[in-house]
Amino acid sequence: MKYYILAGEASGDLHGSNLIKALKSVDDNAEIRCWGGDLMQDAGGELVKHYKERAFMGFTEVLMNLRKIFKLISFCKEDITAFNPDVVVFIDNSGFNLRIAKWAKASGFRTNYYISPQVWASRASRVKAIKRDIDNMFVILPFVKPFYKTHNYNVEFVGHPLIDAIANRTQVNPKAFRIAHKLDDKPIIALLPGSRKQEITKMLSVMLSLIDEFPEYQFVIGGAPSQDFEFYKPFIKNKNVGFIPNKTYDLLSVSYAALVTSGTATLETALFKVPQVVCYKGSSISYHIAKRIITLKFISLVNLVMDKEVVTELIQNDFNKKRLKKELEHILDDQQRTVMFNNYYELEKKLGGKGASKKTATLIYNALKA
Repeated sequence: MKYYILAGEASGDLHGSNLIKALKSVDDNAEIRCWGGDLMQDAGGELVKHYKERAFMGFTEVLMNLRKIFKLISFCKEDITAFNPDVVVFIDNSGFNLRIAKWAKASGFRTNYYISPQVWASRASRVKAIKRDIDNMFVILPFVKPFYKTHNYNVEFVGHPLIDAIANRTQVNPKAFRIAHKLDDKPIIALLPGSRKQEITKMLSVMLSLIDEFPEYQFVIGGAPSQDFEFYKPFIKNKNVGFIPNKTYDLLSVSYAALVTSGTATLETALFKVPQVVCYKGSSISYHIAKRIITLKFISLVNLVMDKEVVTELIQNDFNKKRLKKELEHILDDQQRTVMFNNYYELEKKLGGKGASKKTATLIYNALKA
């Protein structure tokens, strides 16, 4: 079978790579063309466009790059037509993917969606288009299936692929890791400021402002695969800051606590059982627009899955040095850490166990054979 897979950022590249591996395990003749990143390419997909070329964040950033986005949409349609796949598989990234899905369905292509757009968070009206344009939807968060059920749309809950990604990673020797990256024996506080330039610019300076307040710890930035060290360099004005690119899982495996920009990394941090403070700050325009359309009590996946505040969320004006210091002190307290660990174990149970990628690949392949 021929598969055309569309993913749009680092997390989509990770999940897409595991889906590609799973598709190749269930379909010996799988031919895969994809938009994604290095991981999807390494897994055996023929990479068409890298997500770095379209990493736009927030409403204002998208508006500034509309011409480039429309060119990419046109190119994508032409490339799908030329490849003529048996199925087009979309991974998250709704702004781009739902546009392509509408065209693909109308053009007679079979359409599957892996990792639902966040219609459960905002603009639920998009469900109507999803029901029209998507043949099969595979969701990875337990509360999303009942959400779609209220809209009379049946979807498959396949479990969360992060559980497999973390379980299958190569284990790290903590002592060797510290030596390799010139870290001392102090407990590590991981800084995960996001993957896009706009995120990092907003988040990192505030995170780094705490270094002198916690001399008994060492702060280490987890560099995103989409950014070079040169981009981070102007932010690093304290020689006591570590920087480790593209090894987030290894870093989390040896970390004592973490300051994390809202997104997939909050769930990854929880699955590594690292106490965290969730942070988010966008442009003023983007924030006020989002505030009007997002209907959720929480922004972090940890709290959303648990349906309660497990981790503190510092959003927009609350994300400042004073509040961040207070919340970091809180998660360094032994009693609070025990409470958070217990919640993390319950979270993992709710995420459905191992095998998400294999289950999704099998469902896609069997539907094509039917």
